[in-house]
Amino acid sequence: MPKLMSVNVGLPREVEWQGKRVRTAIWKYSVPHRVVARRLNLDGDGQADLQGHGGEQRAVMVYQLEAYRYWAHQLGRSDFEYGQFGENFTVEGLADDEVCIGDRYRIGGSVFEVTQPRVTCYRLGIRMNNPQMPALVVSHRRPGFYFRVIEEGEVGAGDEILKIEDGPGKITVAEMDSLLYLPNHNPDRIAIAVRIPALSPGWKDSLEELLKADERGEHNGNAGLTSSISSPPAWAGFRALRVAEVHRETGEVTSLVFELADKSPLPPALPGQYLVLQISPDEASRPILRNYSISGASSAGTYRISVKRESGPGSRFLADTSKIGDVFESSAPRGNFVLRTGAGPVVLLSAGIGVTPVLSMLNALASSSSEFPRKVWWIHGARCTEEHVFAEEARQLLGEIPGSRSVIAYSQPHPTERLGTDFDILGHLDLARIRELGVPVDADFYVCGPTGFLEDMVRCLTSLGVPQDKVHLEVFGPGITNTMSKPPHPPDSAPGSGPLVSFTRSGLVVPWDNKFKSLLELAEACDVPVKWSCRTGVCHLCECGILQGSLRYAPDPLEPPGMGQALICCSTPESVVDLDL
Repeated sequence: MPKLMSVNVGLPREVEWQGKRVRTAIWKYSVPHRVVARRLNLDGDGQADLQGHGGEQRAVMVYQLEAYRYWAHQLGRSDFEYGQFGENFTVEGLADDEVCIGDRYRIGGSVFEVTQPRVTCYRLGIRMNNPQMPALVVSHRRPGFYFRVIEEGEVGAGDEILKIEDGPGKITVAEMDSLLYLPNHNPDRIAIAVRIPALSPGWKDSLEELLKADERGEHNGNAGLTSSISSPPAWAGFRALRVAEVHRETGEVTSLVFELADKSPLPPALPGQYLVLQISPDEASRPILRNYSISGASSAGTYRISVKRESGPGSRFLADTSKIGDVFESSAPRGNFVLRTGAGPVVLLSAGIGVTPVLSMLNALASSSSEFPRKVWWIHGARCTEEHVFAEEARQLLGEIPGSRSVIAYSQPHPTERLGTDFDILGHLDLARIRELGVPVDADFYVCGPTGFLEDMVRCLTSLGVPQDKVHLEVFGPGITNTMSKPPHPPDSAPGSGPLVSFTRSGLVVPWDNKFKSLLELAEACDVPVKWSCRTGVCHLCECGILQGSLRYAPDPLEPPGMGQALICCSTPESVVDLDL
């Protein structure tokens, strides 16, 4: 009969890692006494990263002595101790290829339910002094798993483990792990997996995204692990686009309409996506790469961008010198800040030039042929009428959407502009004003504008109780970024001698330096906003667009990124590289 060999607990602490201080509770130590298993934790235990670990669905981490013996042989080590893999329960038996999601066990005075495999995390690499461990436990199909506590009670080393209920579906921990993290996702098995009641919500959501991508016929990358658009860009690298029209929208904003030289229709974009343009104010220097949202209808056969002149030298050059017939090199439409499908209400919330991507979404909503159009709220902030770009176009589009609501805030109106006639709110948008509007908290909120505006709106929506996954963000600054941080900059050390790496959203170009083990490390040294978790090519959280260039992967990711995408946590540049970061 399976047996509990050791109960291990540990509280968060800071450790040195790659010259940084990392807070982690991966160090777990065996305790000689019995402990109480509670709904969220074992007594005396804790987690540092509650987004990835802990909580009701991940209250107790389990790993097997058989896996200890396996890794001791594989790694040639004999220094393991209980808790070595960050687990709370070290057990004899309960192999990952035998235990199923939803299985229930009685151990001591408590009852537990299997909810999901281990979450891949770089901290396991720190604990094992082997950065590849997050990838190895997945590729070798030995992840371990989490328990949910069904009945609280005391447990201790030596307790027998009695299985009291089989999980429905018969999906083992090892199979569940491979369905998400390894290639060749089997939709039939995934469909069974998502119906298992015990499966944790996060895993269920990821697997459902894989099913949706399969139904759409989209197989570009892993839709369950990344928020990236699963269809590949319409073309790789850059393509010549001709300026077909130039429109002066306001004293500061100019719109350019791009077409193909032969006037054939450009591929449709998704509402909210942007173009990356190569701009050459100085022909003696490398082109500047800048992002501009498509502000017009995304299926018009042309692409309209709208440029605020004061946004930087590239924008000034476009606004001041562009004329019909000019040719620019452009990426295909890119970006994840896009209008999601669905039938629920939509709130488009913007300020200043941040109106451009949400205006493209408004175009799509107005042209929808649905019998039951979505409820649309249009909330925009500007200084005054002369700086209120696309005011008339937005009014016309809103008039085509039954039941739409429009709210305009002016922070510095002219004396002749009348509250209630020319605008609806005097001052900046804030929590009190947003609450008074009565916006539906179950809506999808699309928020775009300057960094300060976005920070304020995120706080407002959080205070109103809007779920985090209903808030979709885009920021305009020197390029576009989804994260607020200090401005990107070259590394503090002397410049490297390798190929140039361009972080196009951040407006930063730096030479590669071989002292960095990956592009992720370079991005971190430059304070370029990035996301990551495993750092070994498993979780795909670091996935981003690559506009041009080639990469070398070491180690190879368990599943390749989608076409036009890159995993920066395990890659280095082989040539000049332009990254969508």
